[in-house]
Amino acid sequence: MNAGITWGPTDVVISWNRPTPVVTDCLAQQTAAGPPGEHPVRQTRAMPFPAAGRPADEVLSELDHIASADVDWKGGRVFSLAYFADDETYRVARAANDRFLSTNALNVAAFPSLRRMQSEVVSTVAGWLNAGDGAAGFMTTGGTESLLMAVKAARERGREMGIDEPEMVLPVSAHAAFEKGAHYFGVRSVRAPVGDDFRADPEAMAAAVTDRTVLVVGSAPQYPQGVIDPITDIAAIAAERDINCHVDACMGGVTLPYLRRLGEEVPPFDFAVPGVTSMSVDLHKYGYTAKGASVIIHRDAERRRHQTFVTDNWTGGTYGSSGVLGTKSGGPIASAWAVMQHLGDDGYLRLTRTARDATLRLRGLLERIDGLRVLGATPVTLVAFTFDDIDPFAVADVVGADGWYCDRQGPPASLHCTVHAGHVDTVEPFAEAAAAAAAVVRERGGQGTDGAYATVD
Repeated sequence: MNAGITWGPTDVVISWNRPTPVVTDCLAQQTAAGPPGEHPVRQTRAMPFPAAGRPADEVLSELDHIASADVDWKGGRVFSLAYFADDETYRVARAANDRFLSTNALNVAAFPSLRRMQSEVVSTVAGWLNAGDGAAGFMTTGGTESLLMAVKAARERGREMGIDEPEMVLPVSAHAAFEKGAHYFGVRSVRAPVGDDFRADPEAMAAAVTDRTVLVVGSAPQYPQGVIDPITDIAAIAAERDINCHVDACMGGVTLPYLRRLGEEVPPFDFAVPGVTSMSVDLHKYGYTAKGASVIIHRDAERRRHQTFVTDNWTGGTYGSSGVLGTKSGGPIASAWAVMQHLGDDGYLRLTRTARDATLRLRGLLERIDGLRVLGATPVTLVAFTFDDIDPFAVADVVGADGWYCDRQGPPASLHCTVHAGHVDTVEPFAEAAAAAAAVVRERGGQGTDGAYATVD
């Protein structure tokens, strides 16, 4: 359990954004040893810099050798971090990225192609989210940057309202990048408990709001258990107080609109909900585009203004930026545009159906394993599970040695699978591997390695 955090049915959790020994120790262990089953290539050493340049084919061949220790993300054995639709979609994503690799989205006056592609991508995503004609947004390099910008925009709007010591209220399940935003932008993070179903508790969140609150947060879905927060109730808290409400739909912003069209019961989660002021969607997840491509959309251009930064306080002229980065490659923008054009509406409908079917099959297979308990309702494409009688991380160690990779998370200690279209043929073998691993752990006992969702080495 992290220092400074208390857990209980009615506790309000206040994070002071200080380093936690648990995380530090975990990262140190991972740096030293690496995840179970991984080749020992993580030791730090200086890159051998050649006195004379090497032939291109030789260098590229060495890159292939170095990558041989990586997880097999295109083979369906990785339930985290990477997304794969099919070979043709990957080819389009890669080719578009290569074409615009060295273009610079810092100034689209020099690259009007990037302005056009960004505008068209953002417009399409806004349509998925029922954003309306007045909505405005930008592409970012990923979900973390999108969430950082949501925090920054709320802080700036709060300043205009006279709030000098801003706070944001969010459930304990909201993404860790909000903590990063709190740390970077000086916003106090106030965490509220979730219910027994792992969804945010609106009453607890409302109780945590003060006259310093500039932002409330909901997720659609949240990452740890994959459930959808009660966005209508959370947004009502914001609307009543005229503060920002961000919906983190980085995981569900593509899939949820299409699941609704496929006849799934999808609760209100987007701009159709009064009080929602901004949303984030990662295209390099279920949009199957190249990393890193995300979108943040604000209800109107005035709210988007709070995200941007402009200065002329130097001798180089006016400098403006829509996000954390200045220079950034136009490759991910072009890749997002190209993949979205390639797949089209029917392609995303097909891939969403495939991913959802694979998710339901995986959940059904996991529920047959003795002692295994699935956490949450699995309304989208994320499956979290634990074991009542053995250490789930020990199970992860065993399946990891056989080339499977899934997240280790907590509390509660559990394993997490992000299921996408590339898993259509591998959920059965994974479930079989999990069942066999559980039997091994029951026989020999022991504890597994905690691992970490993200690392700093």
